[in-house]
Amino acid sequence: MERKVARFLRTPLSVRRAMSVIVTATLVSVVLGGALITVVDEREFASIGTGLWWALQTVTTVGYGDVTPHNTVGRLVGAVIMLESTAFIAIVTAVITSSFVTRARQEQPTGPGAGPVGGDEAVARLTGQLAELSARLDRIQQLLETDGPGGGRRG
Repeated sequence: MERKVARFLRTPLSVRRAMSVIVTATLVSVVLGGALITVVDEREFASIGTGLWWALQTVTTVGYGDVTPHNTVGRLVGAVIMLESTAFIAIVTAVITSSFVTRARQEQPTGPGAGPVGGDEAVARLTGQLAELSARLDRIQQLLETDGPGGGRRG
């Protein structure tokens, strides 16, 4: 089991794999919680179906309130399921996000000239275009100064 967890943490996650982890964990929580509540609170949860329905509401934090545990052990099971589900989803979300960030960093080019602009060639091209625009603006300004009021040619 430890090797599987280590391999899981080493391998970058795809969106599909990440979703399968979340869905699997949620289903396991629902099935275990539904079965456990049926055992510990038989009066309120007479069937496994009712237990599963309650566990699904609890795991997803919907909580319609149509079925609730009334004894102390049942409420403790509910509290554990709520806390476990919320914590698990938060942890899985953090691991998945970390995996996506790591993969993006690994795919990003590194070294001289690498970056969002596209390297030295792109910088040189942009610098040339800026110099050309600056020269054009200088020519326009000279024409305006010589053709302006009181000066130069008029049509």
